[in-house]
Amino acid sequence: MDGDLMELLITYDVDTTDREGERRLRRVAKVCEGIGHRVQKSVFEIVCDPVQRVRLEAALSDVIDHQRDSVRVYRLNQGTFAEAHHLGAAIAPPHHGPLIV
Repeated sequence: MDGDLMELLITYDVDTTDREGERRLRRVAKVCEGIGHRVQKSVFEIVCDPVQRVRLEAALSDVIDHQRDSVRVYRLNQGTFAEAHHLGAAIAPPHHGPLIV
C-alpha cells in the first residue's frame, strides 16, 4: 500500500425523524460513496490520502446537522481491511482496485 494512503472506517447515525433528516442521510451516503465502499447500511470502508480525508471530513461536516447527527471516523492500521473477517451476507470490497461510482 502506498505510504500516504490510510484506511478509514466511517460510521454515521443521522436523525431521520423528519424529511430533512432523510435528505441528510442520503447526502452523507452519497459523499461516502464517492470515495469508499459501503460495507453495511451506515458503514463505509475508505482508502484515501491525507488530502482526500480532509476533503471528505469537510464535505460530511457541511452535510450533517451538528446538533442531531453523528459521524465517526476511525483511522485503522494499514492492512486492517485485508484481515477483516466477514460473517453472513458480507462483501469483500476491492479497496485497491478502481472505484466505480
